[in-house]
This record gives sequence, C-alpha cells and structure tokens, in this order.
Amino acid sequence: MNIVATTVALNVGDVAASSMFFTTHLGFREALSQEELVALSRDDGAVDILLQQRSLEEPPSPRLADVIVSFTVTDIAAEHERLRGEGANITVPLHHEPWGEWALRLTDPNGVVVQLVEWIPPFRD
Repeated sequence: MNIVATTVALNVGDVAASSMFFTTHLGFREALSQEELVALSRDDGAVDILLQQRSLEEPPSPRLADVIVSFTVTDIAAEHERLRGEGANITVPLHHEPWGEWALRLTDPNGVVVQLVEWIPPFRD
C-alpha cells in the first residue's frame, strides 16, 4: 500500500461555519466548495479537511468517540496570542503537559475540537 494523501472527513451541521473557522483561524483554503461539501487544504504538510453536511434525518453517530483534530505547530505561544486576538473560541488555554507538549484547544461553531501542539522536552524533577 502507498498512501499518497490523508483527509479527515467531518460531518457537521453547518458546513459554512466550520469552513469559516478553519480558513480564518487555521490558515486553510477552500479547494472545493459545493452546497453540502467543502474540501479544505493548506500548502504545507497538513492533512486535508473535508466538511460534509450532516443529514438532518440522521442523529450524530454513536460509534464515534470524541474526535480531536490535532496539528503539531511551531511557536505555539505566538499562535495562542494570534488566536486570542482574532477572538477564536479557545476552550482549553495554552498549557504545558508533563510528557513534553505545549497544547491548546479550540472549538469551532459545530463543536469540532482542534488541538494545537508543540513538542518540547518534558519537565524534569
């Protein structure tokens, strides 16, 4: 098997709201836009995001655990300040984990949780 691309597909209630969140705060661009589907991409190595309109007749899938879309970034402190300045919905503020990461979480208008992480050496006692 040769994997040539990776896409995370998210079923959301408001495709336009999620697209606005990802393009405004996370630097994605719309590569394809249709009424019930938007494909988002970046020019770096980030995974592509496919936003699909969730069927109103179908309840959210009970099979899925809480999904977190996680991006490893550089200079997370600067990203945190930028996002705060933009008024992004930061639901878990920037914090250091003992296993060696700085992390913060954002939540888009449809409840999609996005985590930004920067790996650093772990704390030592």
